[in-house]
Amino acid sequence: MNDTRPTGQVTGLFTGKVATPWKDRAPSAIAKTAAHGPLHITAHGLEGDEQADLSVHGGPDQAVHHYAVEHFDVWASKFPEDADKFAPGCFGENVSSTGLTEQNLCIGDVLRIGTALLQVTQGRQPCWKLDAHMQRTDMAYQFRKTGRTGWYYRVLEPGVVDVGAAIELQDRPCQDWSIADVTHARFTPNLDVSLAGTLATLEPLSAVWRDIFLKRADG
Repeated sequence: MNDTRPTGQVTGLFTGKVATPWKDRAPSAIAKTAAHGPLHITAHGLEGDEQADLSVHGGPDQAVHHYAVEHFDVWASKFPEDADKFAPGCFGENVSSTGLTEQNLCIGDVLRIGTALLQVTQGRQPCWKLDAHMQRTDMAYQFRKTGRTGWYYRVLEPGVVDVGAAIELQDRPCQDWSIADVTHARFTPNLDVSLAGTLATLEPLSAVWRDIFLKRADG
C-alpha cells in the first residue's frame, strides 16, 4: 500500500427515509436526496437518515456509507444506456467526495470529516435492493466484480459536517490492507485460509466481516 496520506473534500450529503418502493417486497431507505448542512453525524449515522433493516444495514460498524465521485464517470461510460442514473447519491450513500477511493484508503483509517472522527470498517456488500433501486439486474454483481463498492464507517467522535468540508487522514493502523484488497478478499470464493485468518485478526474491521473471515479460515 502506498503510504501517501490522501485527502478529500465532501461534495454531497444524502439522507433517506424508510419507504416501500417495490410492491410486496421489503421496505428500504436506499433512495436518498441531497441534504443541506451543516448536519450532525452521531453514532447512528448522518442526521435525518434512516435504515430499514438494522440486521444488515446501519448499526455501529455501518453508520455512514461513503462513495467516491470519481466512480460515476466510469459507471456512465460502462453503461451508456443508463448514464443519466449515475450521479452522487444514486447508490444510497450518505457522503460523496473527491480525492478518496477504495484504492488509497485502508481498513481502519481514521478520518476527520468536518468535526466528526470516523473509522473505515468495511466495503459495501450490496444486496438485491441495489438492483431494484437502479433498475439493473446486475448492479450488485458489478459492485462486487469491480470493487467500486464505497465503504462504511463507525463513528469515533460525533461532529458536524457540511458540503465542502475537508477530509483528512488522522491515523492508519492497517497500512497493508486497502479497502480494495480486503473487499476483493471478501468476495473471493476460494480464499486462502491463511489470508482469511489474517484478515479475521484486523481489529478495526467490522465484526461481521471478521466473523466471516474467521469462519473461512476454519474451513
